[in-house]
Amino acid sequence: MDPKAINLANILLLAINPRDEYTQVGVYRLGKAIFLKRIRHKAEDFAHCERIADQTKIRADLIKDALKDNEIDFDQLHLVMGRGGLVHPVESGVYQVNKKMLHDLKESVLGEDIVNLGGLVAYEIASHLPNGKAYIANPVVVDEFTELARISGHPLFKRKSIYHALNQKYVARKHAASVGMKYEDMKLIVVNLGRAITVGMHYYGKVIDATQGFDGDGPFSPVFSGSLPVGDLIRTCFSGKYTEKEMMKMVRGKGGLYAYLGTPSGYEVDKRIQNGDEEAKFYFEAMAYQVAKSVGSMCMTFKEKADGVLITGAMANSKILVDFVIERISKIGNIHIYPGDDDLDALAWNGFMMQKGEIKSKEY
Repeated sequence: MDPKAINLANILLLAINPRDEYTQVGVYRLGKAIFLKRIRHKAEDFAHCERIADQTKIRADLIKDALKDNEIDFDQLHLVMGRGGLVHPVESGVYQVNKKMLHDLKESVLGEDIVNLGGLVAYEIASHLPNGKAYIANPVVVDEFTELARISGHPLFKRKSIYHALNQKYVARKHAASVGMKYEDMKLIVVNLGRAITVGMHYYGKVIDATQGFDGDGPFSPVFSGSLPVGDLIRTCFSGKYTEKEMMKMVRGKGGLYAYLGTPSGYEVDKRIQNGDEEAKFYFEAMAYQVAKSVGSMCMTFKEKADGVLITGAMANSKILVDFVIERISKIGNIHIYPGDDDLDALAWNGFMMQKGEIKSKEY
């Protein structure tokens, strides 16, 4: 897109972040939000959907209805930015959704997760707009690992880069700007406290190592198990009590807080603790304990002292959880809290940088 050939003030950008129970949408002009909405979903809305990809048209239609109800001009919508999913590993950047990406998202080549809907829904909407094109930015599979970081302990298994790349990199850049530095000149540990929890090692503009909360690595989270004792896990797999699908659900979807406390909501656990629930407090602290261990591990792999630790994500709004983490990692250095989920703003920022010609889209 040639920024000289168009008036950017007449261009709208739509950002889409699909989650299990809702879809976040935002419309932006010149990088600033002019419309934000969280579209709630009920289980029955998707009862007939066998796979996550089958939800694409339902969610896209609901988004279009919301835009029409709020008189958003479809002619001005040029960029539709969807959150990037589990495609094949790529370098960081913005990618236009093409046929190959659509295939990989639909077929869940690296795993089936709600995040795969980002590119699919963006493409579905853009295909019905007069000037629309669909993109993703910094998908969860951004891979900048060093070769050392890929080593697992056995040659049959290689550690993979799957983490909150979009939000982690956006928050890291925002922090660098706030202290008058460039992201590419800093050494940071970024903790994303969300539905999954990931801890990334940001070394001069690249994430050279990260925990992979999606598939059983690092701290447990609201619904993911994190690292489990391998021997016990293998024995459980061959016990005959569980199918492969049930075992995968233990690791991702029904692990973590859900398995211990019967809820996937960090907000609910926080409220339980405030009401005196000691069991909830114990498992919240255990989760923070594991986060601290991952932060410590990452910091020790730097050859120099880290410039800081950034804590972000939806659960960073929980003072109880953040305090549990900070009391264990404060010895490491400066800690900065960026609470909330900035995925929409991160998508809009990447799209706006592309509009201005400061970055170029890449081919998947």
